[in-house]
Amino acid sequence: MIENVALGRSGLKVSNLCLGCMNFGESTSEEDSLAVLKATYDSGVTFWDTADVYGAGRSEEILGKAFVQFGFREQVVLATKVNGAMGPGANDRGLSRRHLRLAIEASLRRLQTDWIDLYQLHRYDPTVPLDETIETLDTLVKEGKIRYWGTSTFASWQMSDAQWHADFHHRIGPVCEQAPYNILDRRLENDRAGFLKQAGWGLIVWSPLAGGQLTGKYGTVSPSTLPEGSRIARNAMWRQRTNRNASEVAAGFSALASEHGFDPAVAAVAWTLANPLVTAPIVGPRTLEQLTSLLPAASLTLPQSFLAAVDSLVPPGTAVADFLNNADWQVGHLPGLDNHREC
Repeated sequence: MIENVALGRSGLKVSNLCLGCMNFGESTSEEDSLAVLKATYDSGVTFWDTADVYGAGRSEEILGKAFVQFGFREQVVLATKVNGAMGPGANDRGLSRRHLRLAIEASLRRLQTDWIDLYQLHRYDPTVPLDETIETLDTLVKEGKIRYWGTSTFASWQMSDAQWHADFHHRIGPVCEQAPYNILDRRLENDRAGFLKQAGWGLIVWSPLAGGQLTGKYGTVSPSTLPEGSRIARNAMWRQRTNRNASEVAAGFSALASEHGFDPAVAAVAWTLANPLVTAPIVGPRTLEQLTSLLPAASLTLPQSFLAAVDSLVPPGTAVADFLNNADWQVGHLPGLDNHREC
């Protein structure tokens, strides 16, 4: 059963599963994408996340076609992101006033809508004064082009800085962070969790399945023997995140889930929801079957014995794979924003 919950301390209500739309227009055809979008809406998952860089705009275009074809734009909480390169020019990326103004208009055109419910800064941009970015976002809210804004994969000090600048200048501030969080990388539970709780931000989780490693499909593999066609095999950045003993731990988790009678993928997504800080994990299906298989995670309550066993595999606050590193916090060093495959 899908529930609607508050996005942090904001007045916005979102479904407790979020549809990730990165595959649409790339590994999922337009026809199949539209079928998944219709089924997602019918299931009650009405919180949808995309980005302008996904498929170089194709994901947003397909969502726009779905809104026109099915007529459910007003019932969907639509989130997109900005920062990644959308052209060859020096000003075709980043969080400057110029790029933000051009990017929001382009996203609105592709999405065939007049407003974005949640506009997210896809990464921190150290080359642009934060005041310039926040002043522009404040203006976009007042113009009605966006309703709320948030951050994505920010360090705790970057989130705190954004909140401080907004408060100090009496501007509309951020309401949420989108961050990597899964059983293989629990480092969010350290200082970033403390900030999120204290500030009352919502938390949207990307890669709850650790790039598919927690589905139980891959078994024990090395970066050189990943399954052909899988997300983690297609992209160098994902391959780098299969490190340390992540594969063995993922296989151990799959066995643990099976022992408890759970589908590993469903249990991995439900595990993120067991953390009260989490508003909604993002599930990014390539197919209708994948979507259907993950929906039970929204209402699965995991027993304490299972949660304790997961803690034994990967202790709280630790990691056996790198889904967040210093490069993620520096513009210009994130392959995913250049090749349109990052979350």
